[in-house]
Amino acid sequence: MSTKVPVLTIDGPSGSGKGTVGQLLAQRLGWHFLDSGALYRALGVAANRAEVDLGDKAALARLAMAMDIRFLPRSGGDVVDVRLNGEEVGDRLRTEESGRRASILAAIPDVRLALLQKQHSFRQSPGLVADGRDMGTAVFPDAILKVYLTASPEVRAERRYKQLKDKGFDVNLRQLLDEIRERDTRDAGREASPLKPAIDACILDTSQLDISGVVERVYGLLQERQRPG
Repeated sequence: MSTKVPVLTIDGPSGSGKGTVGQLLAQRLGWHFLDSGALYRALGVAANRAEVDLGDKAALARLAMAMDIRFLPRSGGDVVDVRLNGEEVGDRLRTEESGRRASILAAIPDVRLALLQKQHSFRQSPGLVADGRDMGTAVFPDAILKVYLTASPEVRAERRYKQLKDKGFDVNLRQLLDEIRERDTRDAGREASPLKPAIDACILDTSQLDISGVVERVYGLLQERQRPG
């Protein structure tokens, strides 16, 4: 991992828009992209396929180190394909069950340690946009810009509801809201890298902003940071 390669981190709770914002910024900048949440979701899929219990920490850590996950740019729809061991698995990673399993896995220190080196490997020239929950606090503490996106649980549930409905999933708004609140509590209270803004992060409430507005705001902040002098 070269610490000379610039990194933009975008952290925040589920439904804050960080994934879409991160993908669009990576595309605009011509940088690499890391969706750290997808790593944990993919591990959940891999564990299910290998019939590894979520309580078997050692087996999960080995599985995390062995899996091959890549984010490949594409045109139309989502900005990237997510490939697990060569197979496109994007839709499987977007279910609420996948998110629940990822949140459980992310609270296991052995799993986080196993995935840390994999996360660092995404730091390649000309730059990296990394989104997640501890990118600015634990994984890339030397990032050139750290952004923390947030929004009310109600707004995030509505966004998630629309996203899943548009993809053909049968979902319940009330249930989504309850799951988001539960995940917020679990992610903020976990012992390993709890969800919180980095001390030097720029905090943006996206409740009243659309995606393009957030992208422009973050892009402007990055330009300021990269300006000489």
